[in-house]
Amino acid sequence: MRTHPCYRALVSGFVGLIGACSAVHAAAAADAAAPGGAQAAAGGPLTLAVDLRDTTHRVFRVQENIPASPGHLVLHYPKWIPGEHGPTGPLDGVAGLTISAEGQALPWRRDLEDMYALHVEVPPGAHGVDLAFQYLSPGPGRAFGGGVAATTELTVLEWNQVLFYPAGSNASRVGVQARVSLPADWGWASALETAQSARGEISFAPTTLETLVDAPLAAGRHFRQIHLSSGPGPVRLDLFADRAEELAASEEQVRQHQRLVAEAQALFGARHYSHYDFLFVLSDHTSHFGLEHHQSSDDRIDGDFFTSPEAYLAGSGLLTHEFVHSWNGKFRRPAGLMTTNYNQPMKGDLLWVYEGLTTYWGEVLAARSGMRNAEQFRDEIAATAAQMEYVPGRTWRALQDTADAAQRLYEAPRAWQNWRRGVDYYPEGLLLWLDVDTLLREKSHGERSLDDFAHIFFGRDDGSMEPQGYTFDDVVMALDKVQHHDWAHFLRARLDAKLAEAPLDGIVRAGWKLVYSEEPSALSKAKEKVGKLLDLGSSLGLAVAAGDNSPGAEPEGLVMDVIWKSPAFDAGLAPGVRVVAVNGTRFTADVMKDAIKAARSGTQAIELLVQDFDQFRTVKVEYHGGLRYPHLARIENTDERLDVLGQPRAPK
Repeated sequence: MRTHPCYRALVSGFVGLIGACSAVHAAAAADAAAPGGAQAAAGGPLTLAVDLRDTTHRVFRVQENIPASPGHLVLHYPKWIPGEHGPTGPLDGVAGLTISAEGQALPWRRDLEDMYALHVEVPPGAHGVDLAFQYLSPGPGRAFGGGVAATTELTVLEWNQVLFYPAGSNASRVGVQARVSLPADWGWASALETAQSARGEISFAPTTLETLVDAPLAAGRHFRQIHLSSGPGPVRLDLFADRAEELAASEEQVRQHQRLVAEAQALFGARHYSHYDFLFVLSDHTSHFGLEHHQSSDDRIDGDFFTSPEAYLAGSGLLTHEFVHSWNGKFRRPAGLMTTNYNQPMKGDLLWVYEGLTTYWGEVLAARSGMRNAEQFRDEIAATAAQMEYVPGRTWRALQDTADAAQRLYEAPRAWQNWRRGVDYYPEGLLLWLDVDTLLREKSHGERSLDDFAHIFFGRDDGSMEPQGYTFDDVVMALDKVQHHDWAHFLRARLDAKLAEAPLDGIVRAGWKLVYSEEPSALSKAKEKVGKLLDLGSSLGLAVAAGDNSPGAEPEGLVMDVIWKSPAFDAGLAPGVRVVAVNGTRFTADVMKDAIKAARSGTQAIELLVQDFDQFRTVKVEYHGGLRYPHLARIENTDERLDVLGQPRAPK
């Protein structure tokens, strides 16, 4: 989903087009001029063998041959990873590296300015270099593909983690021959084409570096493959779990995922994959996220996703989001992300389209496929609106800057995120595109919608997988084809605004308004239970860990964030302190909720005993507004558009 150097605001689409063309020419020049590129271009495909059988240590063992001519060679480890939107290549996972040629060890040295570059001299008479190293599966705390990827029962291989390539190469022109060794009794899946497979030894058909990096492999002892569609462009749901019982997707859940495929096809009117695999890991021990690829996605979530109604409700937007990325982000992608290799910086200024629009359509498709009913769909919109209502950082940082600074914000701490702002182009992007969709419907009197934009912008060239870039002006022109309007001004006003108020125009235009009550929705309950987080941002102004103190969980009562200038802020609370007791009773989520309810009808402050490093202190929070959970309420005498846009489109 989760993901760019400094941005210069576009003065016009013409400037954006010049920038895009300049990036292409610069990339071509880099291919020709970069050290090491010329030697490698003369050779054949690089070969890569990865041994994943050391499940006890969770260590990947790598052998690689890179063809090269004699002379100075610069090797790059992938740094800028597509879909992660930043220089996130997990370089610190590489260990035990040796480089040799014709059986002789070669000295190598890291570049003093670019830590992802290695220098080595290829001796006379050699035709390439051989690399041997281990990739150490990381521990908790890292994001995306750099996070925990393996247990004793399963593993996920993102190929960018286990290879080097000649500097300056164009990834679409570098040939690769790859193979993998797995435990013999493990199942596996990948979007790569297979040349041969027997007893855990898999050889893949020759491909390019670009295709390889875009096609991860998942494998595990407990594996179930579910066919979601057949015929041209088949789609498969590949499940991997730590325990066999976690693979138990019900017939209704399978039908909903089959409907997802049909609804996505109806939305876009075309497909841009020859086949598609959801690589879906169900584990409490890996990192949890979704990472898009053109013909697959690397999706990881709690082990009880299919067996717990709360987990299914809370997480049912994950696969819908990642599937949309096959169209938005992979087939069509912002010009600033159209780099030719993995060490050229990316520019994230259009991530409010790439991720924001994908977030919107991910939630719409969850409704259209039946994963969420109409009320739950509205509750998701309400939760997003409430989240954005309590972002005071909007007064100094525009939404556009959260996209421009994406490469920094993914790794930013959660503490003070509401004031710093995070990757808000996901949730606020949802509200922005709801605004666009409802305005299209209003101005066209219900004749046209954002679905028409999907057909025009992403539904072109049915069957093509050749990536196509886009600029701000391209987005504006496509919207204008659907409905004439000053879309450039409309979008820039919302992207560049520095206003305290959340952008709720789309909700109002849909015939609803954001309200709060003391009763949580089913979705709010599910997210609290699954996320083990007591979100009191709309009341006291803080979020508190509410887990069970299980291994790896945040300590119960730990304050994860405090809303800037909220009642909790004014009382002296800060992220990192731990709430030990509430009004003299040991902290639990229920005790805290009861105290907030009681304070509503009284005058006494809520008294918290907090641990701040080695010190204990008492904090009194003056708040008497009760619990506040977001909901949507109908605005009388207005056209209803929210339930309408969530209705199924595909024929049954």
